[in-house]
Amino acid sequence: MNDQGPRSVQFGMIEGGGAPAGASASSIDLLKDVPLEVKAELGRSRRLVRDILRLTVGSVIELDKEAGEPVDLLVNNKMIARGEVVEIDGKYGVRILEIVK
Repeated sequence: MNDQGPRSVQFGMIEGGGAPAGASASSIDLLKDVPLEVKAELGRSRRLVRDILRLTVGSVIELDKEAGEPVDLLVNNKMIARGEVVEIDGKYGVRILEIVK
């Protein structure tokens, strides 16, 4: 058995590991370049494989939400907000109506 007691360990600086201790960059600045997956979910539906195989161009899939209800905005599969679908210059987007806590 070793009776030398606890020893102090000192680690060197990790190369490319971000701002060193005492730097002026805020913690959130370190995360600003992290990619996130953002989805706008209109609704959901469960179908059997045989029903999916029957889909053709023009098929309609009924969703679990009513027309005009807010869409869910998800970041990395976690709902963060609700909003409404908007169209600007032929492209679709979501206007945030509520931030979910």
